[in-house]
Amino acid sequence: MALLIILITCFVIILETSQPCQTPDDFVAATSPGHIIIGGLFAIHEKMLSSGDYPRRPQIQKCVGFEISIFLQTLAMIHSIEMINNSTLLSGVKLGYEIYDTCTEVTVAMAAALRFLSKFNCSRETVVFQCNYSSYTPRVKAVIGAGYSEITMAVSRMLNLQLMPQVSYESTAEILSDKIRFPSFLRTVPSDFYQTKAMAHLIQKSGWNWIGIITTDDDYGRLALNAFAIQTAEKNVCIAFKEVLPAFFSDNTIDVRINQTLEKIIAEAQVNVIVVFLRQFHVFSLFSKAIERNVNKIWIASDNWSTATKITTIPNVKKIGKVVGFAFRRGNMSSFHSFLQNLHVFPSDNNKPLHEYAMLLSACAYVKDSDLSQCIFNHSQGTLAYKANKDIETNFLLRNDFLWDYTEPGLIHSIQLAVFALGYAIRDLCQARDCQNPNAFQPWEQIQSKCSLECSPGQMKKTTRSQHICCYECVNCPENHYSNQTDMDHCLLCNNETHWAPVRSTMCFEKEVEYLNWNDSLAILLLALSLLGILFVLAIGIIFTRNLNTPVVKSSGGLMVCYVILLCHFLNFASTGFFIGEPQDFTCKTRQTLFGVSFTLCISCILMKSLKILLAFSFDPKLQNFLRCLYKPIPIIFTCTGIQVVICTLWLIFAAPEVEENVSLPRVIILECEEGSILAFGTMLGYIAILAFICFICAFKGRKLPENYNEAKFITFGMLIYFIAWITFIPIYATTFGKYLPAVEIIVILISNYGILCCTFFPKCYVIICKQETNTKSAFLKTIYSYSSHSADNLAMSHASLDSTNSNVTVTNPSSSGKSATWQKSKDLQAQAFAHLCRENATSVSKTLPRKRISSI
Repeated sequence: MALLIILITCFVIILETSQPCQTPDDFVAATSPGHIIIGGLFAIHEKMLSSGDYPRRPQIQKCVGFEISIFLQTLAMIHSIEMINNSTLLSGVKLGYEIYDTCTEVTVAMAAALRFLSKFNCSRETVVFQCNYSSYTPRVKAVIGAGYSEITMAVSRMLNLQLMPQVSYESTAEILSDKIRFPSFLRTVPSDFYQTKAMAHLIQKSGWNWIGIITTDDDYGRLALNAFAIQTAEKNVCIAFKEVLPAFFSDNTIDVRINQTLEKIIAEAQVNVIVVFLRQFHVFSLFSKAIERNVNKIWIASDNWSTATKITTIPNVKKIGKVVGFAFRRGNMSSFHSFLQNLHVFPSDNNKPLHEYAMLLSACAYVKDSDLSQCIFNHSQGTLAYKANKDIETNFLLRNDFLWDYTEPGLIHSIQLAVFALGYAIRDLCQARDCQNPNAFQPWEQIQSKCSLECSPGQMKKTTRSQHICCYECVNCPENHYSNQTDMDHCLLCNNETHWAPVRSTMCFEKEVEYLNWNDSLAILLLALSLLGILFVLAIGIIFTRNLNTPVVKSSGGLMVCYVILLCHFLNFASTGFFIGEPQDFTCKTRQTLFGVSFTLCISCILMKSLKILLAFSFDPKLQNFLRCLYKPIPIIFTCTGIQVVICTLWLIFAAPEVEENVSLPRVIILECEEGSILAFGTMLGYIAILAFICFICAFKGRKLPENYNEAKFITFGMLIYFIAWITFIPIYATTFGKYLPAVEIIVILISNYGILCCTFFPKCYVIICKQETNTKSAFLKTIYSYSSHSADNLAMSHASLDSTNSNVTVTNPSSSGKSATWQKSKDLQAQAFAHLCRENATSVSKTLPRKRISSI
């Protein structure tokens, strides 16, 4: 009986000593005053001590198993709040914090949530029941945490009562995205939907189709398992086994379940890839036992433990095989590293985890770095009171890099994002309020506040210099890009060939198809000029027909030649119509061919006229003989035109012009004729230019013929106009684009056509209509006779000049021998005879030349 009393007494003493939470303030892990208080939930200890297999009293017990990585997360929250307080983000407003240790227990986290919801500045820390909490001021304005999804869900359901913002830095369960069940929950990490999708994709790409999966028996594990099973089924990957471990470290069956899982892994020898959705302490125990059993596999790690230093420092951890993991996004850690370097000077009066860490560090002072984490985890805080405070700073300095080595950059960055997101939300709310007053705003108002304004459709998010993804600028989508939703990360590109979009567009618009339309003002003007040219051609044809037997018409080569030239002009004017309107394959092929052949025929006829004029009025016997041999009108015209026909035929056969959609312009599609072959196009124009140049040379030589009937001078002007027009055309055509490109060629065709038409026929029409007295046979013969006489006199004077020159040359060449004297005498006689002959020839020419010229003309 006495022994029983002693046991009961000891049990009571143990219970009393394991109850650190005597008052609500004892429950707080770390605190700092401020105008606005932010709550924090972190599982600094792995489990809570229990008096038995299950709780016997509604008490919060002592927590054991100090976790370095979670302690670092607590420091990250404190450091982020200090950064905001030391910046100008919240000018004149200080943020405070109340951080609670959940001990990886839902019950403890719920108790912390109750205190968060308790009324501010109330002597009795109770949650006041109200039907409407819109004007209710709780103890804290927002909560950071928790880490585990199971705890986060329980806390979120309580915080929903007052719509208090809860920002998690690690909870990835997909169900938390449901705004109906968790309206005040936010997070800075992606949901497991994306993680499981990435895992399934990795497995498929690696060629694995027979895998195992290990998860926890909680909402996080079950939801991840279900999502992963759906993803793998879609990719034809089969799951050989699914093992579920107890979710919490306080469960006494956890070691048994881990052993059973390892036996399953060993039994399934063909399974070499295992997906692990577990917490760090699960993985630590699993791998430690797997190393003992020589289990070597490929392990796919979830973001919970993929970067955990606690796992990488397991002795002989490389024996377990390869680990492929998914991790959170990292940020700039330099400021946090400096904070850890100076942690020994940070006050620990209101920071129990920091004080406990210092004491644990002292207790494990003689343990090597590789075992320090496990030593800290195993020691009890109650055995550390003997260490003097003067040793604490020394131990911090000796282990200066220990905390940095255990830092998980992804999680630290997520915590920083969570704190700064709340900081920016508070800044927006405090712009028109005095936030030094705790009643300035209610927690639920922060849910409607953001670090950055929502980007509207037509805009996209552009991250600023801040490392926080919640803070960004809204920039307009550039041209040919659009966004049709709010807060889009990037604008979508329109199909540049068929669609376009203006700046800040919410949709793409179809490009308008453009071409030189019949209704276009420039097209109407050009058509009017073409029709005017056709009227001129018809009028000239009528005038020449009615004056068929006059000298002017006859000197033009006769009515047939004039009709051919006028027909060519008519076709040239008509060809401009094929450049206007919607391009078709037929019009594309016809317009260049029609212009090329008709213009070549026109130039060929004018070339024959130039040769004829030169032949009629040439006094050089050698040139006359050459021109008589060359002057074959019909063969030359057919040959010159036939060459152009061959060029155009080859062009149409091998590289014919066709309709093309020019999509290079941003807002329109230009429907145009693609010439097919630039070489063929250039050859056609070049051939016309060669004929025009020959015509120009021949006409230039005959430019001083009789005034009233001199076509050569006007042909020369016409060819000059042609050259100027087409030389100008080349650079303009090469640099012009758009629907008015055909108009450039129309203008050049009209200029060259009008130039030749006017220079060839207008002077003759002027003589026929206005100077009828000169358009008679007698007047014509008189003009020819006068010109011929003047030309013969010039020729005689030229010969006489030559005779005089030869005589002078004989006199000025002395000789010293008899032979030379004889040569000189002979030359004198020859010179006198040549001079006499020239005078007789000149007289003869003056008498007989008019008859020859008349018959020639």
